Amino acid sequence: MSEREVSESKLSLPQVKKILEAIGEENMDQLQRRTFDYVAKFAKADAADAETLLTKLVNDYGLDENEAIQIINCMPESVEELRVFLAAGKKIIDSAKLTAIVELLNEKRILK
Repeated sequence: MSEREVSESKLSLPQVKKILEAIGEENMDQLQRRTFDYVAKFAKADAADAETLLTKLVNDYGLDENEAIQIINCMPESVEELRVFLAAGKKIIDSAKLTAIVELLNEKRILK
């Protein structure tokens, strides 16, 4: 019996959509199709933009990776909406940074 190394990584909805698109809809099982339908409806950014956003939110704004992924998944449109995602954190982020984050999200948002 051989040992396999298993790793886990957190993905945003746009990243999941990109992975499932690479599989191809004809090669998906039922769960993958349902997942693809969900992410196709609710992904609010492009996969490449999501990766850029994740890097910027974590490195430039000091957010936790989990917070950043949830922000990318929901793409809040105002500072008030953004504060909801950061309410559980113990750090305080000033309004100027929050405004900059919302502006960054607005640049990368897919309009449907």
